Amino acid sequence: MQSEAGEFRDFIMFKLFSRILTAALVAALAVPAAATPVATLREVVATLERGYGALHDLQAGFSQRTTISAIKREEKGSGELLLKKGKGANPLFRFNYANPKQQIICDGKTVWFYQQENRQVLVSDAATLFAGGNAIAMSYLTGLGRLSQDFTIRFAGQAPDLKGNYTLELLPRKPTPAVAKLQLTVAGDAVEQFRASGKPQVLFPIISSVLYDPMGNRTVIEYSSVKVNRGMVSERFNFKVPQGVQVIENR
Repeated sequence: MQSEAGEFRDFIMFKLFSRILTAALVAALAVPAAATPVATLREVVATLERGYGALHDLQAGFSQRTTISAIKREEKGSGELLLKKGKGANPLFRFNYANPKQQIICDGKTVWFYQQENRQVLVSDAATLFAGGNAIAMSYLTGLGRLSQDFTIRFAGQAPDLKGNYTLELLPRKPTPAVAKLQLTVAGDAVEQFRASGKPQVLFPIISSVLYDPMGNRTVIEYSSVKVNRGMVSERFNFKVPQGVQVIENR
């Protein structure tokens, strides 16, 4: 039988993955598109992949709802996300949660999950955390430019929807314990701008994302106030463990 410490760690790791996996799925707010010819699946995917190629860093507000299937409980959170492409394979990211008070930080090598109210921090090596089947999680942080390599993609429902946006359904090409299915809603105006110019005008055109894991848990994230390529410094992704905080090593 799994110990209470093991169960706590598994639960924390699920929460960590659900947030990290969606770290790079940030977007401009939706703007209803006018009646225009319907974009192809290839064009919508290209809007995502080529837009991400031009991104260096971003800052955005977010709101999140996670449904834990086994206990039929919903958790809500909100705060600020920072993301910066690193020099190596791993990105730098930081979730600053205003509610509940907690932080998830990665400097490219180490991941810290700090729960301020519980006075605990879970520490993991980034390479270990994303090893094996979980490596697909890193694809969102190192680039949406590889979506078509990592997933089979199709439209989910009507394309475009009544607001003029496009929802994609993505299934991992290789089984992973972290992701069963992912849905991304892409702003229709961003797609049309890409079609008109042949170049991405909105670097992150994602309005919202929905992540499903193999256990039936579901995480919805919506983004706002997105700012990109502002020259974010790497020091913003450093973390010093506060005095008196319990450190739980997971490496």
